[in-house]
This record gives sequence, C-alpha cells and structure tokens, in this order.
Amino acid sequence: MKQVKALVVGLALVALLAGAVQAEMFVEGYIGGNWAANAPDEFTWGGVWRPSYQGHIDPAFQGGLKLGAWFDRTGVLSGINFPAWMRYFGFWLDFSYHTLNAPERVWTVGPLGPGPLSGTFWSEGAVATLAFMFGARYGFFPDAEVPFGRLQPYVAVGPALMFSWRQTTVNTIVGQWDTDSSSSTNVGLAVEAGLRWMALKNVSLDVSFKYRYFNPTYKYSPTPFISIDPDSYLRPNFHLFSLQVGAASHF
Repeated sequence: MKQVKALVVGLALVALLAGAVQAEMFVEGYIGGNWAANAPDEFTWGGVWRPSYQGHIDPAFQGGLKLGAWFDRTGVLSGINFPAWMRYFGFWLDFSYHTLNAPERVWTVGPLGPGPLSGTFWSEGAVATLAFMFGARYGFFPDAEVPFGRLQPYVAVGPALMFSWRQTTVNTIVGQWDTDSSSSTNVGLAVEAGLRWMALKNVSLDVSFKYRYFNPTYKYSPTPFISIDPDSYLRPNFHLFSLQVGAASHF
C-alpha cells in the first residue's frame, strides 16, 4: 500500500510539473466498447479447492474522460519558450468506467472422494481506471489554422490505478454461496494508439484502441462450508481491450 501511495504522489508531481509548461491543453469525453481476452482465473475456496478455468468477461459499454496537454507553443500558455521538439509529446489523465460481468460457467475440482466435484460459477463487477498517460504524436496536413497538422496519429503508455469490485456466486452439490462484494485496488498497465482529426482550431475528433492489464485479488469471508481456511480468494488476470470514439476541446 505504501508503494501505491508513493506512486500516486510521484505521478501527481509529474502532472503538476507538466502543468507548468503546457500550452495546448485539452479535455475530451469518449464512449466505446470494452472486451476481455480469455485468461486463467483461480478460485481458492477454503484453502482446499482450487478450480482453474478460462475466465470470460462479457463485452461492456465504456465511458471516459481525458484531461491533459501537448507541450506546444499555442493555446493558453503560448508565451512560454520551451523547446520546439516538445510539441511532439504530451501527458494526460484518463478516467474510464465499465462493468466486469462474468457469465455462468462450469468448473470441476477433483478427484474428491469417489470422484470429481462440479458446479457453476458466475460474478458481477465493475472497474474504474485512472491512467497516467505519456504520449507522442506526429502531424500531417498543416495549414494556417492548425500549424502542427490536422491529422495527428499518436501512441501513449503509462501506469494505471485500477479500482475494481466483484460479487461472486458459487453453486455446488453442497449448496449455493452468494458472496458479499469484494474490492481490489491495483497498479496496472495502459497502452493506447489513436488517430485525432482537428476538425476546427479548437475542436478535434478522436478514434483510439486501448489495452489494459491488471491482476486483482478479491477476498471473500467467511467461507460458508467447513474448510481449513475461513477465507476464499478469486485471482483473475484481466487483459482488457477497448475501442472508443471521442470529441475534445483544445484551449
């Protein structure tokens, strides 16, 4: 937890330093769709049963907001004389939200006694992402209104704070267990590639593809059946992909 707090403080300082030299600031709203790659999930039930299966997450609607700047000699702080090469680079905060619902699926643990034990498993959840993105861009088709270029492909990468929760239901021959909601806060990775079109001097349209990864642990307590451990754990590996479109105001 101390490492997470230190990372947040450090990134906040970077953002403040960036704010001291930014010129072309922007705020953008976007919407899109999110989906996840199948990945092994491990559910440790009472310290004994360890079913592992190919986890699946339902596609979901996603909404988000970006706030940041390209270090260009235009906009609200155009009088700052920082190096011209910095206009190719920028920094922004990216906040997004979507659900993390998993459909019902069968898992098997065994052998236990005379044979394997089977049951069904499903869950509901959501994740909020706050990513600290460091980006690079290039401009095509410059004109008098947009000297850098109206068409601006870009790439970005950065750490992300992932705030997620999951509520799980496990159904076996010994009964059904509806867990309480469990939350997890993790540091993940965010990568984005996009294409921005400056429709007007201060208005742009954006299409981008995003990848995020994080590995949370959800703790459920107590386990309702006799076991050597009163707690159970769900440890999914999330590989999240999204395609989004947005509109931004530059100032």
